[in-house]
Amino acid sequence: MRLDKFLSKATELSRNDCKKILHRGEISVNGDIVKDGSFHIDEVNDEVDWAGEVLSVATGNRYLLLYKPEGFECTLKAKEYPIVTDLIAVPEVLSLRIAGRLDVDTTGALLLSDDGAWLHRVTSPKRHQPKVYELTLADGVNQDTQERMIKEIAKGIILEGEKDKTRPATLSFVDDTHATLTLTEGKYHQVKRMMAHFGNKVVELHRASIGTITLDGLEKGESRFLTDDEIGQF
Repeated sequence: MRLDKFLSKATELSRNDCKKILHRGEISVNGDIVKDGSFHIDEVNDEVDWAGEVLSVATGNRYLLLYKPEGFECTLKAKEYPIVTDLIAVPEVLSLRIAGRLDVDTTGALLLSDDGAWLHRVTSPKRHQPKVYELTLADGVNQDTQERMIKEIAKGIILEGEKDKTRPATLSFVDDTHATLTLTEGKYHQVKRMMAHFGNKVVELHRASIGTITLDGLEKGESRFLTDDEIGQF
C-alpha cells in the first residue's frame, strides 16, 4: 500500500494534510524518516510512526454498536440533519453500513458494519431476531384497551397498506402511556404504524436491544465494537 494512502486510512487526515506531515519529516517507517507518499509499505508487518505513535489500519471486518441520539439521520450523506457516522471515530467510517435504520427522532441501539453478508443476516426477516422497543404514546390507554392490544398484537395485525398480518409480537404496558414492544421483523415504520392501527400516536421511541445486544455501559452518542459472541449470534 502507498504510504500516503495508509496515512489517510490510519488518521482520517486528508491526502493534502498527509502530504504536509510527510514533507515535514514527521513520518518514519521502521525507524527511517520517509517523505515520499508513493513509498510502498506492508501495512501488516511495517511499523509506521507519527509523532511517537505507531499507526495501524483496520484489517478484516468491523462490527459496531452505536447508542443513537435523537437528531441524527441514518444515511450516508447529510440532508437536514447530521449523520450517525459523525459520532463514530474509526478509520474509513464511511465504509460502514447500517443494519435497520432508525428515524431522526428515534434513539437507541444501532448496528453498523462493513460486512455486507452479516448485515443481511441481522435484517433478514427469515431469522426473526428480536428487537425491543420502548415507546411513549400520545394518548393514555385504559386497562381494557391495553388487554385488547396485547391480544391482537400477539396474534398479528394487518397494517394499513399491507395484505399480510404482522408476525406475532409481545406488547406490555408500564403505565397508560408507556409500553414495551418486542418485534421479530422490521417493516417500514412498524412500531408507529402498529400504534396508529389502534388510533394512537408514538411520541417517543427508543430501541433498547437487538438480539442479545443491549446498550448497557453506553451513553447517547457513544459506540463500541461488538464482542465475538455478539457478532456470532447473527
